[in-house]
Amino acid sequence: MKYSKWVGNAGLSYLLLSCCTFSYAGDTLARIKETQTITIAHREASLPFSYLSENKKPIGYSVDVCLKLVDAIKKELKLPQLTVNYLLVTPSTRIPAIVESKADLECGSTTNNVERRKQVAFTIPHFFATARMLVRTESGIKNWTDLKDKVVVTTKGTTSVKLLNDRDKVRSLSLKLIEGDDHNLSFAMVESGKADAFSMDDVLLYGLRAMSKDSAKFSIVGDSLSTEPYAIILRKDDPNFKGLLDKEMARLMGDGEITKLYDKWFKSPIPPKGVNLNMPMGFLLRDNIRFPSDKVAD
Repeated sequence: MKYSKWVGNAGLSYLLLSCCTFSYAGDTLARIKETQTITIAHREASLPFSYLSENKKPIGYSVDVCLKLVDAIKKELKLPQLTVNYLLVTPSTRIPAIVESKADLECGSTTNNVERRKQVAFTIPHFFATARMLVRTESGIKNWTDLKDKVVVTTKGTTSVKLLNDRDKVRSLSLKLIEGDDHNLSFAMVESGKADAFSMDDVLLYGLRAMSKDSAKFSIVGDSLSTEPYAIILRKDDPNFKGLLDKEMARLMGDGEITKLYDKWFKSPIPPKGVNLNMPMGFLLRDNIRFPSDKVAD
């Protein structure tokens, strides 16, 4: 497989191929075969799923899963080579990147839910997270009821915004909700004292804490607000492409390759600092590996 250099925007390759986008709108495989190019959308700081290494290369659990899917696409299309371009996205731009055909796959930490399925399709989930919160250990905050009149940050474009609004209405907590443009910025608000808590999927919070200068200063607390099934995004109304991806995801699960990737990114030291999340596989993912399905609870 031939890889191109990482690009922070759609890149020259996309500009040269954009004239073909509309003619291949419903047939991603045909476009990939014609151009011998695939574009993966990735994140900057969603450790350990999709983030940049020290040399600015996209790495992570979701990126590795996507590269396995790319291998399957290359094999299915009998291509001698398949160039992989990378597109940096944020929570706000990841879905438009797929809808507007700037990328073929989004390989980050995106929850499959009913609202998003109106715009895009999802593969079989490769992870299940729960929504909790990160606080400064010294704050004394242990659960959601401790947040009355507090400032709570979450990341723009994520499902946590709705969850927090719903929780606020139920508990009458009088929360002041603010949004960060990315997970790093949201974390920094808690670190600097501008926010009392950062609500997000637990695994992302564990990753951000592990990467901080002093992880002991932060705690992940609170009852689970929801279950978040993470999956790869692709364009809607392309059953052949989705069928190939889901078939490969099921094979990866059945052959134990997903378990090996999980152990690599969640139970072993990972770059750039060699931190180990020490996060055992949850029962929902274990069940999904036994019985692969793209059906999720809304």
